[in-house]
Amino acid sequence: MTDTGPGEASKNSPYSGEHRPGRRMTAGRRLLYAVAVPLGLAVIRFWWLTCRVRVVHGAEHLEAALAKAPSLVPVYWHQHQLFCARFLLDQRLRGLNPGWLISPSVDGELGAMAARRVGARVIRGSSTHTGARALRDYYHALVKESISPVVTPDGPKGPRFRFKPGAILLAKMSGRPMLPMAYAASRAWLIAWDKFVIPVPFARIAIAIGPPCYVTRVLQPQGIEVLQRQMEAELKRLFGIARDAL
Repeated sequence: MTDTGPGEASKNSPYSGEHRPGRRMTAGRRLLYAVAVPLGLAVIRFWWLTCRVRVVHGAEHLEAALAKAPSLVPVYWHQHQLFCARFLLDQRLRGLNPGWLISPSVDGELGAMAARRVGARVIRGSSTHTGARALRDYYHALVKESISPVVTPDGPKGPRFRFKPGAILLAKMSGRPMLPMAYAASRAWLIAWDKFVIPVPFARIAIAIGPPCYVTRVLQPQGIEVLQRQMEAELKRLFGIARDAL
């Protein structure tokens, strides 16, 4: 997310090209990725094109947040990535610059290449290995570069539907709001291990957006825990709204 443009690393980010020790980016792997990324994006775009977004509930909340500041922190559950991401990418013409945290590993390069090709901003980091540094880069992206870094507060490893405090801390540091989101599909498959939602082709999609949540800089640890539970309830409420809209 701290890239200054698709494929271009931020001058102020020391992590954009960082890889953890392990597998190396060989010429063969780079060639493989160059082939795999277009194929993978073709599949994703197929889903995006065949499924129709019928309802967007609460779009005015996004407009209200952007009217106050040029960036924000979108938050949604990991399983809702596919169409919440699409919606955010579609808002670029309205001035939103969405970005995603992607692992600094060699394997993460595959996701970074794909994200840049669809116009997303990329920050190389991991909540496990480089969380503190990623938080610092998030802050720089939000405040200095007007990029809106997406946070999935339960992450791919879970626990599912538990709102970890990272997004709250980022909102507290930056003064920029969290923007809760959820989506529902009329028909969908769930990946077994992480319950990732993949709508059946030609399914109907509804997206729900909640009011922006601003976090005071003086919020104490106990308040953070309370806000975590409140955000869990809000994301559940938004999913219910999206589901009922179908």
